Amino acid sequence: MMVIRYKNTKKNKYHQIITMFCYKTKQNLEISHKLYNFVAKYINLNMKLSIIVPVYNVEKYIRPCIESIFKQGLDDADFEVIIVNDGSTDHSMEMIKDLINKHHNVLVINQENQSLSVARNNGVAIAKGEYILMPDSDDLLVDNSVKPLLEIALEKKVDIIVAEFLSINDNDIASFLGVVQEKFSYQEMTGEELLLELNPRQCYVWRALYKRSFIQDNHLSFIPGINYQDVPFTHECYLKAQHCIKTPWLLNIYRANRPLSGTSFFSLKKSISYCTAIASTWDLRKTKGISPQALYKLEEDVFISFKMMTYHTLHSIHKSSERKAVMSLLNATAPHLNFTHGFRQKITTFMIKRMPSLYIECYHLYAQIAYKMR
Repeated sequence: MMVIRYKNTKKNKYHQIITMFCYKTKQNLEISHKLYNFVAKYINLNMKLSIIVPVYNVEKYIRPCIESIFKQGLDDADFEVIIVNDGSTDHSMEMIKDLINKHHNVLVINQENQSLSVARNNGVAIAKGEYILMPDSDDLLVDNSVKPLLEIALEKKVDIIVAEFLSINDNDIASFLGVVQEKFSYQEMTGEELLLELNPRQCYVWRALYKRSFIQDNHLSFIPGINYQDVPFTHECYLKAQHCIKTPWLLNIYRANRPLSGTSFFSLKKSISYCTAIASTWDLRKTKGISPQALYKLEEDVFISFKMMTYHTLHSIHKSSERKAVMSLLNATAPHLNFTHGFRQKITTFMIKRMPSLYIECYHLYAQIAYKMR
């Protein structure tokens, strides 16, 4: 069950009425979205920016994240913060209770644990900002970094604006003194041009602002229940975007090497997510109007994702039976996978299709020998 809570102010009274109506009449959340959108047209609830923060068991990190959102030089009336509590079992929400009560523009969705993907989707569904930003709850926004991005996005009406980030070790963040930004500069480009420059190892949704209408009009969403959902989402956005901006401006502070983070460990269970992300990204080859250059880049990116999954499998999964199971999952999830760029990719495709167990075990043996020879 999902419950939406709002600060008890005049501005949010309409949200409360809609939510309570839907609860009392046992309507689903989709109906409440429709009612909300209908009312919003007539009471001018539209705003410039929605910041969606999924929260799940991050009691040590969530407060600095939310505090950084309110250090952007933005008027509270111009943006909303949608905190999606994805069934946290620790004290995450208690850590920010006073911040929620302090700001009238904070909305909280409480739901059962359903994954980061579902939390983001539910946040997007009720967002009212012209643009959407989705920072991770264990990272930070650089002070006063959002305002210039939002201003140029609103002026140019771009589909996506992609910024840079600063990676800092988790243990060093407490002593971090801040960022001195260079003069703001940017480059306008198409989504395809963004794709051609994309580092496939950095498909981070949190480093970009997305026009809400662009997400809605193209029916873009995150695959429910999986990790690595940023990979297919980012590629699909870039393939469908027409007008974009890329800037070296620093937006995020990425908390690297955080214990127990979603990217800090790999398992057989996580390989299911990886396989789903690979299969979904590969299926984007069918995107209408995709150019030969974009198609080639997309296939290269999927191959890199496959190699990353193989690397994690070799270094994190110690049972031979589980390594073999990963390859079986890949073939079952992505049966049409076919790497053809060069001899190495063709051999890889042949091996994973015809001799998947032999492929992964030979690779594992090779990795062990290479490690010992260092």
